[in-house]
Amino acid sequence: MAEPRLAGKVALITGAASGIGAASARLFAAEGAKLILTDVNEAGAKALAAEIGGGALGFEHDVTSEAAWDMVMAETSVAFGRLDVLVNNAGIGRATPILETSLAQWREVISVNLDAVFLGCRAGIAAMKEKGGSIVNLSSILGLVGSPLTAAYAASKGGVKLMTKTLALEVAQNGWKIRINSVHPGYIDTPMVAGAISRAPDAAQRKAYLISQHPLGRLGRAEEIAAGILYLASDASSFMTGSELVIDGGYTAR
Repeated sequence: MAEPRLAGKVALITGAASGIGAASARLFAAEGAKLILTDVNEAGAKALAAEIGGGALGFEHDVTSEAAWDMVMAETSVAFGRLDVLVNNAGIGRATPILETSLAQWREVISVNLDAVFLGCRAGIAAMKEKGGSIVNLSSILGLVGSPLTAAYAASKGGVKLMTKTLALEVAQNGWKIRINSVHPGYIDTPMVAGAISRAPDAAQRKAYLISQHPLGRLGRAEEIAAGILYLASDASSFMTGSELVIDGGYTAR
């Protein structure tokens, strides 16, 4: 039997209480990782950690807060003494016409989806620079192509893509054995996407439209994205850095 792909590795996953984060946590655990699971939903993070067992830890975590990142990294060091994998997964989605988008709404999306990834990468690089590791940043198809009503979201996810590439080059230049890559999912059947669909004036029509934009004819599953994240987290992707992994059912192939 093959050795688990994350055996002996310590992984921190943000936004872990649901959706892609939760699917990644379960898959990472099955592949031998020790886990720190964080989410603004403290109860959800702790419940998933308890479900997974094996010493997994769950914490409340406002990813936009420097102090919260300091706390989580300190807890990781105390519990496991190291960090090998960081998955910057936490994010929010908003769809509003530009003329109805307030500066506060714009800043909220940028703060959670982009500022938090900067904070996570900075903390992760500091923790990994001596021994190396892998950072996986969740971007989106809307970090590659545009879509109406999503100016803030697309700007944040496009920023994640290019920050990922820039940091990958910087850590390599410094000789730190840290790989940094981004994942670009299509529309995935998660609570965030389901919530966005439910808020549409005609939810059934909106869902049918989103499905129609994927040549494979369906929304993706969180487990399918988790499989890509696992690949980037593991040594199987040892020659990948500064790359974007697109898992979108053909959405961007049009």
